[in-house]
Amino acid sequence: MSLRLIAKDPNTDTGQSPTVWVDEETHELVLQGWKIDAATMAECLKAGIIPDYEAVVRLPARMIQIIREACDVAERRAQLR
Repeated sequence: MSLRLIAKDPNTDTGQSPTVWVDEETHELVLQGWKIDAATMAECLKAGIIPDYEAVVRLPARMIQIIREACDVAERRAQLR
């Protein structure tokens, strides 16, 4: 597996923050985010179950441009296949 780092949360001061990567083989996004609280999980569960092998994370709105960049990278890589 080869992950391409797109960026970390620009407002981090410790380097341990939400982060976005693109898997260069599968062209999937890999996201590190904050754990959600029980109220948010309850809202998510209204849409259906969340399997044990999946997780819901929260990313700050200030990372929208970073996520767009990751989507663009993944899309361009997938088109090269």
